This record gives sequence, structure tokens and C-alpha cells, in this order.
Amino acid sequence: MTSTKEKQEQEETSLSSSKVVTRDKYRSFLSEEDNTNTIWRHGVPPTYDDVNLLFQQGRTKEWAKGSLEEIVQNAVKSWEMELSHKIRLQDFKRREGLNGEETLRIGSYNALMKNSLPNEFQYYKAEEETFESSHEVFRSAFPRGFAWEVIHVYSGPPIIAFKFRHWGFFEGPYKQHAPTGEMVQFYGIATLKVDEALKVEEVEVYYDPAELIAGFLKGKPISESGDEDSKSKLECPFAKLNVK
Repeated sequence: MTSTKEKQEQEETSLSSSKVVTRDKYRSFLSEEDNTNTIWRHGVPPTYDDVNLLFQQGRTKEWAKGSLEEIVQNAVKSWEMELSHKIRLQDFKRREGLNGEETLRIGSYNALMKNSLPNEFQYYKAEEETFESSHEVFRSAFPRGFAWEVIHVYSGPPIIAFKFRHWGFFEGPYKQHAPTGEMVQFYGIATLKVDEALKVEEVEVYYDPAELIAGFLKGKPISESGDEDSKSKLECPFAKLNVK
């Protein structure tokens, strides 16, 4: 027969084990020991199970472990995770730069989608979106996640140049457009400036937002599609993102 004391010890052991955060194999700095004093945007470290599955099922390249391509791919995934889920630059495992606070405030989607097109040609208006609303727009459109992979690395550190692919399945509403169920994707070129420890110091991203937005515009306007359930959930030149 188990004593009360033994039962209590077993319960405490079980509770302690449940608090351990599983390390994400594509993103560094997610384990509990890495983030003892980190303040997370939503109170706890994020989980990427769904988008990791999408990535594994849809990637076109599977890089060798320890290769430069794998290192770059995981470094960018880790950087994006910190930008989306940490709220203080002091908690970042990358170096702070002059433009870091602004990028952290508006969010990665708004930074990437910001452009100088005339207002009537902007189908995504970054200036009208907050950090939270921008993430909700893409979470709504891509319920299975928005996966990302490195296609080719052109140069090694300290200035790393590479081609990437970003994709998801348009299975939820995008603003006033009903989902089509089709894959939406785009390609781009980016450079990373890193230090000796491969921590990101600067990022520059070049891509055509029209590749992404065109996929959303294929969806019928919600009012025409009759998708009232989706409606209830809703509330160009190349773009360049330069983050230091």
C-alpha cells in the first residue's frame, strides 16, 4: 500500500516533469533552462507542432544535419520565433540593434508587408494593423501554419545570402475573402549578418508581396460566397525588410 507521503512525492514528481518544455529541433532558445527569466508575449513559450508538421510534409529540401543550409534555416526560424513571442529585446539571443524596437513593436508581418504603393493598390495595409491583428490575419488564413524553408545558400558567414520559400494552405478567411483550400506560396532572397556565434545582427529580405496577396485574392468575397461562419470570424514593387 502506498503511503500518503509516497503518494505526495509521486504527484510532485509528475507535476515537475510536466513543466519541462520540450526543445524544438528547428528553433533554439525554447527550453525552460534557456528562458528562466524570459517574459513571453502570451505568458508561456510557444509550440510549433502544427507548422513543424506542415514544414516536414511540404519542404522541398532536407538538409544534412550540421550543414550550413540547416544552420541558416534554423537560425532564421529561431529569430522569427523570438520576434513573434518575446516582448523584450534583452530576452533575445540575438544582438540588439537600432531598428529592433520598432520591428518588435509592429511585428514581423507588418515589417515585411510595409511598402510605398498608393493606398488604393495596397491589399494589406501595414499601417492600419497592430502586432496582434497582423498575426491574427495570417493565423486565420493559414490555420495549419505558415511554413518556411531555405532553398539555397549562396555565401557563408559573416554575411550569409540565401534563397527561401514561404508557404501555407489558404484554409481560413483572409479579411473579406473566403478560403480556397489552395497552397499559397512565395519565394525571396535574404541576407543575414551574424557574429562569431552565428547570432543575427542584421537581416535584409527581398521579395514580391504580390505573390502572397494574389493567392488570397483568388478567394471570393465573403458576401458573395455566402460563408457567414467565416465572415463572423473576421473583424507590387519588391518589399525590403532591414532589421538591425
